[in-house]
Amino acid sequence: MSGTNASLKVNKINSANAVAQATISLDMLDKKLDKVIKTASKNLKIDGFRKGHVPAAAVKKRYGKQLEEDAQRECVQDLLQEILKELEIEAHKMLGDPRIMKFDKKDNGIELEVEVSFSPTIALDKLEECIPEVKIPPVKDSDVEKRLEEIANARAPLVSISDSRHKLKEDEYAKIDFEGFVDDKPFEGGKAEGYLLKIGSKSFIEGFEDQLIGMKKGEERDINVTFPKEYHEKKLAGKPAVFKVKLQEIQTKGKIDIDDNFAKTLFPDDKDASVQSMKDKIKEQLQSEKKQELYNEKLKEILVENINEKITFDLPRTVVEQEMDLLFRNAFMTMPKEEQEKLLKDPESVKEKREEQRENAEKSVRVTFVVDAIAKRDKIDIPENEVMTTIYYEAMAMRQDPKAMFEYYQKNNLIAVVKMAMLEDKVLTTLLDKRL
Repeated sequence: MSGTNASLKVNKINSANAVAQATISLDMLDKKLDKVIKTASKNLKIDGFRKGHVPAAAVKKRYGKQLEEDAQRECVQDLLQEILKELEIEAHKMLGDPRIMKFDKKDNGIELEVEVSFSPTIALDKLEECIPEVKIPPVKDSDVEKRLEEIANARAPLVSISDSRHKLKEDEYAKIDFEGFVDDKPFEGGKAEGYLLKIGSKSFIEGFEDQLIGMKKGEERDINVTFPKEYHEKKLAGKPAVFKVKLQEIQTKGKIDIDDNFAKTLFPDDKDASVQSMKDKIKEQLQSEKKQELYNEKLKEILVENINEKITFDLPRTVVEQEMDLLFRNAFMTMPKEEQEKLLKDPESVKEKREEQRENAEKSVRVTFVVDAIAKRDKIDIPENEVMTTIYYEAMAMRQDPKAMFEYYQKNNLIAVVKMAMLEDKVLTTLLDKRL
């Protein structure tokens, strides 16, 4: 080819991949090296020479190897442009980084084999066949009543049980003073006064709440427990402990009347709120929850499997290989350290482990391309503010600083990953909603 002075042969494998063989001649490499050296001599500063007046020989002597690599890189970039021209493909349609399959330095130049991938053509004519039947279980009146009682119970105030003969039982609240001892010595954070504990909440060490059951107001008792082996405080992990407990008070949930007044406190913006309108809203919410549960636990997975099976097209190899690398890295990070070290000593095992990811990688790439094609066809998008809101709520749920998490996502190029996951969820939900 005249553009690179390289012999070039391009073989289009399928609609998404091509392999090119080429030889970059020594003459072309020399010309490119001269160009790189001239550019460098204008910009480099070397002691003893004025900037912009550094002789080419001095530049070559100091930075020869690096400049040769720069020249080779530029030759490969030029060659890539020739490959795309030969394939009649625009640069923006190339996907992933080209894979250099062969790079051999010979007496006559550099022999190369380059694999490139580009956007596949995706036919969505079988998409409707992929969407499973959607049957959302109906919400029963008893479901509404149960949820209403739960809401009322959650908002009900605690009231003290004055009967001194009453024994503490499950689902009641114990106001206790306690102090914990390990090896007969008190430990930091093991003491509290007037602590309110719901019996059955399992918020204390296993066995603690069970041993409080049956206590009366004013009673004192020693509670014997053992800290879990994985307890966050290493000094206490796995250790037996004694808690000296005094039961100050027993409380239980009071009663709230489920009437129109309660409805108005629950929906203060609705001046016409009533028991019936409250039940209607609860029914809608339960219906939405049932739909989301069905979608997330069953139907989205079926839809993805159907898409993977029925919508076939040539997959871009470079993208599949990159996805395999990602899946392999993720799998590697979950391995025990000993297994990681053992694997790294055996390159063949590394290849085998990586190859095990191919099927999942191909499925992931295929579904991503289909989702993207559907989103473009149906003009489905995720606004940037929705992405930021999702990251914000994720940070809050994990008790982390939202700003710090957002900056971490930006720094590690994860914003696009979050957006793609949200887009996939929205596209799948939109498709399933068509069957409602």
